[in-house]
Amino acid sequence: MDLIVTHLNADFDALASMMAAKKLYPEAEMVFPGSIEKRVRDFIEAYKPLEIKRLRQIQFDKVSRLIVVDTRHLGKTEQLKKLLNAKVTVHIYDHHPATPDDIKGELEIVENVGAAATIFTEIFEKKKIHLTPFEATILCLGIYEETGSLTFTSTTPRDLIAVAYLLRRGANLNIVANFLTSEMSREELALMNELTQSLREVIIDGVRIKIAKGSLEGYGDVAHLAHKIMDIKDTDAVFLFIGISDKILIVGRSRVPELSASEVLSDFGGGGHAYAASATITESPFEMVEERLIVSIHKHVKPQKTARGVMTAPVVVVSFDKMIKEAEDMMTRYSVNVLPLVKKGKYAGIITREVVEKALFHGFGKSRCIDFASTDAHTVTVDTPAPEIETLMIEHNQRFVPVLDGDSVIGAITRTDIMRSLYENFLRRSGISFQEPHEVKSSAVFGKNIAALIRERLPEPLFDFLRTAGAAADNLGISVYIVGGCVRDLLRGDENLDIDIVAEGDGIAFAKELGMRLGAKVTVHQRFGTAQLLIKNCPWMDGQKGRIDVATARTEYYESPAALPKVETSSIKKDLYRRDFTINTLAVKLNKNDFGRLIDFFGGQRDLKDKAIRVLHNLSFVEDPTRAFRAIRFSERFGFKITRHTENLIKTAFKMNIFGKLSGTRIYDEMMLIFAETNPLKAMKRLDDYNLLKVIHPTLAFDHTAEALFQSVHDALSWFDLLFLGEEYDSRFVYLMALLQPLSVSEREKALARLAVPSKPAEKITAALTRTAFVINRLKGDAPVEAYHLLIAQPVEAVLFIMAIADKKQKKGVSRFLIELRRTKPLVNGKDLKACGVAEGPVYSVIFEKLLDEKLRGRLHTKEDEIEFLKKHKFFL
Repeated sequence: MDLIVTHLNADFDALASMMAAKKLYPEAEMVFPGSIEKRVRDFIEAYKPLEIKRLRQIQFDKVSRLIVVDTRHLGKTEQLKKLLNAKVTVHIYDHHPATPDDIKGELEIVENVGAAATIFTEIFEKKKIHLTPFEATILCLGIYEETGSLTFTSTTPRDLIAVAYLLRRGANLNIVANFLTSEMSREELALMNELTQSLREVIIDGVRIKIAKGSLEGYGDVAHLAHKIMDIKDTDAVFLFIGISDKILIVGRSRVPELSASEVLSDFGGGGHAYAASATITESPFEMVEERLIVSIHKHVKPQKTARGVMTAPVVVVSFDKMIKEAEDMMTRYSVNVLPLVKKGKYAGIITREVVEKALFHGFGKSRCIDFASTDAHTVTVDTPAPEIETLMIEHNQRFVPVLDGDSVIGAITRTDIMRSLYENFLRRSGISFQEPHEVKSSAVFGKNIAALIRERLPEPLFDFLRTAGAAADNLGISVYIVGGCVRDLLRGDENLDIDIVAEGDGIAFAKELGMRLGAKVTVHQRFGTAQLLIKNCPWMDGQKGRIDVATARTEYYESPAALPKVETSSIKKDLYRRDFTINTLAVKLNKNDFGRLIDFFGGQRDLKDKAIRVLHNLSFVEDPTRAFRAIRFSERFGFKITRHTENLIKTAFKMNIFGKLSGTRIYDEMMLIFAETNPLKAMKRLDDYNLLKVIHPTLAFDHTAEALFQSVHDALSWFDLLFLGEEYDSRFVYLMALLQPLSVSEREKALARLAVPSKPAEKITAALTRTAFVINRLKGDAPVEAYHLLIAQPVEAVLFIMAIADKKQKKGVSRFLIELRRTKPLVNGKDLKACGVAEGPVYSVIFEKLLDEKLRGRLHTKEDEIEFLKKHKFFL
């Protein structure tokens, strides 16, 4: 016999799951192992959905398979525990987090969704199992109750999709509403009043917890009262003690990640979710139970955030005896407004930009920093709780707090750091941090966790690799992040397996640790604090070689406009700040405790949603003018709009002749990247709009003629790709030829020199463009021999460019050459000629050329045809 069971105090999700399991196991018997909620009992009495037996009606010695739904605990029911000892087959369907006391099954379907009913709904939809409207209604009841009508933070997109499916199957929301929104009974109102009167608050490690006690005669549904109290009272968690008959029901609710209700109540033999759990114990004085609860909370509450989790590190410091003028230079170089002072490596005070500027105004530029420093500023240690730091900064109006380890400055906390910490706390207390988004939100959010999104959108081996990277970082005690394009495209829904990792700490040591764990080759660049991991047979690259770039978090400054940056070790925030656009400043933390935490300091999510290309600061194009080329490339690739302010900054940089200071190599690299795009035509128009083509040569312009040429090149390349010949070519050079084609020979030479094109490619392009004019003047569409001899010596890029600029008849000749003629060669070889008595010598070349021309004309098809041709024309003596 098959037996379907669920948890004690069964709710609608338990009932729906039992009914659903009955459809999958039609011969099974259903039994409640204990009490059920009053609303569920009322529903069963009203609708009698299926026959549900009592424990005493079951012949346990005949049970061969146990189906457990909406739980992985069997409570204290001895008969069910004996079944486990009898080694019956166990199947489990559940959505609760794992605990050490979970039973194990031969079949375990456990999903991270809001309700067990969602799991069964997905099974029915996948297997195309028919549901009646009444069955769909019961499943809907289970999902709505378990997710608070889809409002609890445990709700997932899958729950909404499941409800939509059930509504299509005829689920009746009127019935759902009748049983989930009924008014409180007189007994429940009395209990609610008793609970609110007894409420008291305890604060443990910064988490605010309300505890209340009450009693209820008989049995009733009281769990929902915890949610009502959470709604009424501003608190982080609620625990209710409710005396029912000879037992005490403990109901726990939590809306912050620092405290898991299920972990706390697991000490009482209960379970549930982090945000909602319950337990039932035999009667004991409320005071003793409360003491046990407080001990359990202390045991399970996660430490609150301290200075270590808030501070920016490392921090730029200045020697106490440096001149005021030097301090100003450092503030400008590193974009900071406060500098800690050190004397022989020990903290000595702080100096602000405001003080520095006033000192300079009064002529004290050569005075020592210590003479104007604040030596009595408050400091904290890495273990100082964040709330204490918040209070210190507010009460003492101190916007910058050094973090010390002994006498050494190891970090700093700014107003921005504190505001971010407060915002994260707000999000957690609002339940937002539990969400795992499947779309980009409109506001920049810190602390949002996208681990589920990473698992969903990245290959499983890559997800496992990121977990391994986090474990390697934990072993070294440093923080690591994936950054840049991979995160950007992950949120956009595009695949990008180009992984860049940034380490706050020793990136090279991390790379070596990770390489050791993976058996990967590690190449180190000590000077730059970077490394590369080369992975043979990379599992997420279809067995090809994979490369992972690792860098130490860095900051940079520019000694002059358009110069290459000077780079120094810094924090993740500073590292992200040096990037080109906000959409590329997103990062995801990989350490175990924060795995999947999305970092967004600069509004990258907002701009992804708004489809905007935005620089981080107003000197962005002055410091690195190549960003203008990248702005256009990203804009056209993603269909994003360059913001008006960013456009104005590009135009200002051009007026200031900043692009003229840019090295040719860097322009060439950016142009090659633009040409590598699927169709760079629009990008070229944008470059012309901003006058950036004139950076290459003052006469370059993208007019209608140039636009038509680029479109022809694109059409020719697309046509060639569709032939699927498997032949490699460099489309970038074809587009570069199209760009330079309108220029004179001398102008081309100047443009190639400005771009600093390497000598071999430059020679190749110059020769191809020169040859192109010659070929076009002589090429005919119906002359295969001439077409062959004109084109055969040309590289394929040059032939494709000729295809683009040729007229309709000439295109026919070029296409025939690419598809057919260029592979034509005589079947007769030297050995055949020798066997026929032809003496070796220059005559061989003449013979082969004659044969080739005849084959091109379509007159010779077989080897015999060729030999007969040679005999006819008396090549054989």
